[in-house]
Amino acid sequence: MMIEKFNIILGLMILFIGVLVGVAFLTLLERKVLGYIQIRKGPNKIGFMGILQPFSDGIKLFSKEQTYLNYSNYLYYYYSPVIGFFLSLIIWMLIPYSFNIIMFNLGVLFFFGGKKEGFNFFLMGGGPPISNYPKRGGLRAVAQTISYEVSLALIFGSSLILIMDFNLLSLNIFQENIWFLFLMFPLSLCMFSSMLAETNRTPFDFAEGESELVSGFNVEYSSGGFALIFLAEYSSILFMSMMFVLLYMGGYSLSLEFYLKLSFISFLFIWVRGTLPRYRYDKLMYLCWKVYLPISLNMMILYLGLKMFII
Repeated sequence: MMIEKFNIILGLMILFIGVLVGVAFLTLLERKVLGYIQIRKGPNKIGFMGILQPFSDGIKLFSKEQTYLNYSNYLYYYYSPVIGFFLSLIIWMLIPYSFNIIMFNLGVLFFFGGKKEGFNFFLMGGGPPISNYPKRGGLRAVAQTISYEVSLALIFGSSLILIMDFNLLSLNIFQENIWFLFLMFPLSLCMFSSMLAETNRTPFDFAEGESELVSGFNVEYSSGGFALIFLAEYSSILFMSMMFVLLYMGGYSLSLEFYLKLSFISFLFIWVRGTLPRYRYDKLMYLCWKVYLPISLNMMILYLGLKMFII
């Protein structure tokens, strides 16, 4: 029993370290891709072709001076980045390895529970500082995330109807012959743009609107707090990319192909950032409640009918 617990803890530690290394190189990939999109080189000095740049940035951030706010709630201000970072790593336990890691028969429910706890992170991070910028950025982030959580749940519902299971390993079995991407192409597009909104990425980066909110809910953070917020955001991008691959691109398989697909979806996040301008906030809400919600509801009813007909 002790050996099994030790194996689970060791497996989780390796997983978390892998996620952190992946986040580091995702930031490097983003800066390189955005550089070439804007016809420049991007990071290319530290190490071979700038490959050590993420580690240099991490050392720089954690060695900077920490700011101390006199009129903020001390506990909320200091612990919200830690909690957000912790939640973004804990949710990675869902990756459906069939060895050494905790098995989730109700993995999808755990996913939505973990995502909903992320709201507290935005409220805690944006509320304590006395400035108006982080407060408004936090409120925007919460409104945006709650809105797209609804359409995301309904989009997930269509896939769950087809497999009739909450275990993410089942997605691999049902996509052996054909990917769900071909069966639900419109929904996969809705899913991708909802993922952009969930992770506050361009063109839906209203929580960090530099033109009007300076840097959103993380304005007052510096040093380690800012670095943890940064890591949590990019960890969420990788996780949502993994969920897209699980749902629509063949499910999980312990192979290079799976990780290449995950990298490709993460690359799309960066490509969109380098291509599209920021949306208007009212159009974002219009898109969610008047476009994605009816589409996802109707498609779910369609797949429910198909499933009943097949059975």
